[in-house]
Amino acid sequence: MNNKIAEACVNILKREDVKNELKLLVSPLIDMILIDIYPYIYLSLIFVIISFILHLGIFVLLFRNKGNIFKAA
Repeated sequence: MNNKIAEACVNILKREDVKNELKLLVSPLIDMILIDIYPYIYLSLIFVIISFILHLGIFVLLFRNKGNIFKAA
């Protein structure tokens, strides 16, 4: 019995008109969530860019001082 109910639900969800109605129903909710999340996305992107710049600077400093390590020892 549960299998028949699940199959009926899947068949209903496969119809194009139901898919379009679900998209219309869910899209405002997703838009609201994205609007609330945008500042956090921008903040995380800024942190990633800053981290990349810092790692790049450390990489350059390591290569610049590569020869000095062996001379000091």
